[in-house]
Amino acid sequence: MVDAFVNSKIRHDKVTLFVKGTCPYCRNAVALMQKFNFLPGHLEVVDITGMEDVQDYFQRTTGQRTVPRVFIGTTCIGGFSDLQNLYQQLPGMLQKIGALQ
Repeated sequence: MVDAFVNSKIRHDKVTLFVKGTCPYCRNAVALMQKFNFLPGHLEVVDITGMEDVQDYFQRTTGQRTVPRVFIGTTCIGGFSDLQNLYQQLPGMLQKIGALQ
């Protein structure tokens, strides 16, 4: 059930951020991604506050249960620090998946 929920949010041509509303790292990740000019519907922020089963699923599938969990296309690149480390490469990565205007 939880795998179907997560997989329904992830697509090859969009960025999906799984976040918790009170997490400062999540807010920073959303703010960073909002600097880019996404096509409508190609950036999705999914609030998983209170959904421990989703975090348990991420532990099993990505090796981490922390938030944010950032997916570029169908690839989990990690969390906020990983996103920061990829900042220079993000425009190319987002163009490659067809997410930018």
